[in-house]
Amino acid sequence: MMRLFFAALFAASVALTPGLADARAGSGSSMGSRGGMTFTAPPSTRTAPSGAMPMERTMTPSPSPSPYGNQPAYAPRSSFGGGFMGGLIGGGILGLMMGHGMFYGGFGGLFGMLIQLAIVFFIARWLFRMFAGRSAVPAQGPAQGPAMFTGQTQPPMGGGGGSAPPPITITPQDYQQFEQLLVGIQAAWTARDLNGLRAMTTPEMLGYFNEQLSQQASRGVHNIVGDVRLQSGDLAQAWAERGVEYATVAMRFSMTDVTVDAANRVVDGNANEHVVATEIWTFMRARGGHWVLSAIQQAR
Repeated sequence: MMRLFFAALFAASVALTPGLADARAGSGSSMGSRGGMTFTAPPSTRTAPSGAMPMERTMTPSPSPSPYGNQPAYAPRSSFGGGFMGGLIGGGILGLMMGHGMFYGGFGGLFGMLIQLAIVFFIARWLFRMFAGRSAVPAQGPAQGPAMFTGQTQPPMGGGGGSAPPPITITPQDYQQFEQLLVGIQAAWTARDLNGLRAMTTPEMLGYFNEQLSQQASRGVHNIVGDVRLQSGDLAQAWAERGVEYATVAMRFSMTDVTVDAANRVVDGNANEHVVATEIWTFMRARGGHWVLSAIQQAR
C-alpha cells in the first residue's frame, strides 16, 4: 500500500509540474518596460481587440494607483498546484472535523483521489489548449511573402490627454524591422544564443529570457520554435520620451512550438502543426538607432 501511495505522489508531482505550453520566447508572460507608458494599457487594435494584459514583471517603478485600475503591477498567475494543495489540505481538515483522521478513507482513498485529480487536470489542460488563443493550424509550405502591418502610421495616444508624450511616425521600414525581430528573437531563443538575444533586446528582457532558459535547463528540456510567420499586425502606440522612441505593436503569428527532453524526445507540442499566438510587443530605440525589444504583453 505504501508503494502505491508513493507512486501516487510521484504521479501528482508530474501533474503539478508547470505546463510547457507557451514555451516560446517570453513563455506566455507579460514582462518588460514601456517607458512612461509601462502601467498604461496600450490601445486595442484589430489584431488584439481586447487589449493587453498588465505587466507581471517589470523594472519600472509602479505608480499608485495603477492606470489599469485595481490590478497590482505584478499579479502572479494562480497555479494548479496551489489549488491542488488547497484541496488536499481542505479535504484533510474536513476529515478531521468528521472524526475520520487527516486522510480519511486510508491511503487507497487518497490514491484514488490523486488519480482523479490528475485526470481532471489533464482534461482541463487539453480543453484549454483547444479553445484558448493558441489555436492549432495545419503545417503549411514556405511563406509566400512578408506579412503586412495594418493601421495608422501615427495613431492617437490613449489616455494621456495633454500629458501624453508626443507621437512619432512609424514607416514601412520600421514594420519590416519589427517582423525581423519577431523571427530573429524566436530563432536566438531556440538556439539558446544569449549573444544574439543581447543584440535584439534590452538588458531587462535579456535577463528575463536568460532566467527562462535556465529554468528549462534545470528541468532537462529545450524549447524549439520554428517557421515563425507574422499573420497580422497593428500599431497600437508610437511615441517619444527623454530622447528615446517607443513603438507598441500587436502581432498575431504562427509557429511550430515543441519542447524536447535531453534525449530529443518531444514532451510537449507537435512538430507537424502550427500554433497561433497573439502578443503585444514594445520596441524602443535611441533616435537614429535600431529597434530592440523592450516588452512583451499577452493579449487578453
